[in-house]
Amino acid sequence: MEKNLKKTVMESQNFIGRSLSLNTLVDYQKNSVVSKQILNKKAGTLTLFAFDKGEGLSEHTAPYDASILILDGKAQILIDGKPHEVKKNELIIMPAHIPHAVKAVERFKMLLIMIRSVE
Repeated sequence: MEKNLKKTVMESQNFIGRSLSLNTLVDYQKNSVVSKQILNKKAGTLTLFAFDKGEGLSEHTAPYDASILILDGKAQILIDGKPHEVKKNELIIMPAHIPHAVKAVERFKMLLIMIRSVE
């Protein structure tokens, strides 16, 4: 486990100061959700995801606002039970402490932006 964590930290450091084509950093896998963290700092994280059609993340809450930028395809984002269809090049912000879920209407890729704050 420690070896994998070190690899992830080293890999994310390799992304700093480089131009990145986000769509090429994570690939689709049949019947799966694939993720790749590209930045992990005390202030927040950037994580790429690729969802196959029909896959998703079950309803949960987060202690901070979370933003999703759709890079490819289309997703349904539930926020407090209300569905939002979000597609390529669109962004949605999910408020802290409010239940939300993610479902792939079609396969899609997204960038999850978590910014931690103490308000």
